Amino acid sequence: MNQLVAIHFPKGISLVIKREDLIHPFVSGNKFRKLKYNLLQAKAENQSCLLTFGGAFSNHIAAVAYAGKEHGFQTIGIIRGEELGTKIESNPTLKFAQECGMQLEFISRENYRLKTEAFFLEQLGKKYGSFYLVPEGGTNALAIQGCEEILTNEDAFFDYIGCAIGTGGTISGIINSALPHQKVLGFPALKGDFLQDEICNFVQNENWELITDYHFGGYGKVNAELIDFINWFFEQTQIPLDPVYTGKMVFGIVDLIKRNYFPENAKILVIHTGGLQGIQGMNLNLKNKGLPTINTL
Repeated sequence: MNQLVAIHFPKGISLVIKREDLIHPFVSGNKFRKLKYNLLQAKAENQSCLLTFGGAFSNHIAAVAYAGKEHGFQTIGIIRGEELGTKIESNPTLKFAQECGMQLEFISRENYRLKTEAFFLEQLGKKYGSFYLVPEGGTNALAIQGCEEILTNEDAFFDYIGCAIGTGGTISGIINSALPHQKVLGFPALKGDFLQDEICNFVQNENWELITDYHFGGYGKVNAELIDFINWFFEQTQIPLDPVYTGKMVFGIVDLIKRNYFPENAKILVIHTGGLQGIQGMNLNLKNKGLPTINTL
């Protein structure tokens, strides 16, 4: 569903949000898209177990846990940070995943960096038996195939497409399906420009650009300015934004409008990739730091 943002912008610029967050109550946005063909492939391979990786408040972990429950898979989550093993009850994401039936294993950050190494995955196979591997963040060729379905014919008249970036899978699918006259703007949630090469592995089109000025210090980092913007945007539009991905992207789009990045009468579509389940956990951290919390009511 495309929703016009009811905020007046200068120069006749219009902003529309594609509400991918409304696709599914628990497997929302890009996680639904990324898992779609991976679940079909897991069934085709007669696998009964999904194994994946994620951090403390991972949208991906929550999505895989629920999707596994909904589609009859066992699920295993390898979680970054041994200390989290005693904090499941106080962590909304991990508690939800466990309630969905996901088996959680907590490992050190050092071991977590081995998550793509063949010998490490072989060790997990010996421990847990046969499983279908879903990469951290869900990005692989099948995930990109699913994300290529985000844009539809009704989106053809937009000039710019905005998307937050984690692992690069979602924007790769969007770039592949964008029309020649459209420019895709990616807003990384992480520091650094390493994603440029990662995305290039999956796309052929060149009508895209990474905007690296709105990560607010790095993955999962926020400040009062970002929280105030997310709350202001919600008050104006009743559209909730998550603080890790979509909130930063929309902040960036609005700031670029102010800085005259876009031409007159530009039609901008931004993709709401979900992630709202992480707000509860983020608010716990914000309260502990004495910062304002995110309002979604």
